[in-house]
Amino acid sequence: MILPVNYENKFAYNIYIKEDFAALKAAIKSLDLYKVKYCIISDSNVSALYQHTVQSILSECSDKVFNISFIAGEVSKNLDTVNTMYKFLIKHKFDRNDILVALGGGVVGDLCGYVAASYLRGLRFIQIPTSLLAQADSSIGGKTGVDFMSYKNLVGAFHMPSLVYSNIGTLRTLSSEEFASGMAEVVKSAIIKDRFFFDLLEHKAGKIKAKDSLTCMDMLFRSDSIKKAVVEEDPKEKGVRALLNFGHTLGHAIEKELNFKLSHGQCVALGSCAAADISMKRHLISSDEKKRIENLFRTFDLDNKLRYNIDIESVLKATLNDKKMSLGKIKFILINSIGEAFIDDSVSMEEMREGLKSIIYE
Repeated sequence: MILPVNYENKFAYNIYIKEDFAALKAAIKSLDLYKVKYCIISDSNVSALYQHTVQSILSECSDKVFNISFIAGEVSKNLDTVNTMYKFLIKHKFDRNDILVALGGGVVGDLCGYVAASYLRGLRFIQIPTSLLAQADSSIGGKTGVDFMSYKNLVGAFHMPSLVYSNIGTLRTLSSEEFASGMAEVVKSAIIKDRFFFDLLEHKAGKIKAKDSLTCMDMLFRSDSIKKAVVEEDPKEKGVRALLNFGHTLGHAIEKELNFKLSHGQCVALGSCAAADISMKRHLISSDEKKRIENLFRTFDLDNKLRYNIDIESVLKATLNDKKMSLGKIKFILINSIGEAFIDDSVSMEEMREGLKSIIYE
C-alpha cells in the first residue's frame, strides 16, 4: 500500500505500508539519491532490533552509511541529545545533500526530524517508524521537535520527510503497552473524522489486537489517510489540523503533571474521554456515544479513568502553556458526533475541570 502526500498542492512524499522491509531499497532508490551519505538515528531499544537490517539495505544504496543511537525514552528528547547529533554530523562531514534516517518510534522521529530541519538549515530525512504510535501519527505531517523544561515539543519546526516507510512486521515486537499507546491515536482519528472506521475498529478489535497483518495494514491505511487529508489541507496547523489534537490539550497536561509516568497514548485516551464528557454535557453527543468511545479505548487496553492522584488545578495551569493556544484562548477540540469534530475556543476552565473530574476514580 502506498499513500502519496502533498504539501502546498505539490507532491511531497509517499507513505509506504508494507509487511516487511523487502520494498525499502526500491522505495529509497525511487528518490534518485546518488553519492550521498546516510546517518541512521535510532534509540537503544530499536537499534538492537532493526539497525543491522536497515543498514544492510542502505549499504546497497551508498558506501557511506553511519549510525548513532541514544538512550530510549522521553528522557532523551531534549536539546542535549540534539547537540550530540550535531557534533556527530559535523565530525562525519554531513552536508545538505546527505540524508538522515529516523529508525524508531515517535521520540526518534521527532528528534531526527528536528535535527534534519535545523542542521545546515535543512537536510532531507526518511522516516522508518517502528511503533504504531509513530506509524499512525508522528511520522506523518512534518511536525518535529523536542521537549523543553518539561513541556512536550515546545521547541520544534515543520519539516516534511522525503519518505515514510511503515513495516507492519515491527508491531510484533512491541509491548502490549506500546501497542495500546499507538491505538489511542488510531481511535482518535476515527472519532474526529470517520464514523465507519470507528465501527470497523469495534468489529475488528480481536484481529487488530492479535496483530493480524492484513487487518493492521488496512487499519493503518485508513488511519493514515485521515491524517494525510487533514495535513494536506492545513500543513502548518493554522486551522483544521488542530482537529488532530482531540484529547491532547488535557492529555498533554496530564502527561506533564505525572512526569511521563503514563504513555502518551494513555494520556491521549484520558484526554479524549474528558473531551467526550465535555461534549456530552454540552448536549452535542449522547451518553451512549460517550460510552462507546470509553469502551473502545478500554477494548484496546487503555484506561478511561486515571489511576494516579493528580492536582487538577496544576493540570489546568499546564493547559495554558499549550502550543495550540491562539490569542490567549485554547483551541479545544469537541465532537458533534463520532466522526465529526470541531474546534472551539470557548471551553472554560470550569468545563475542563469537570471533564477532568469525570476521568478520576472517586
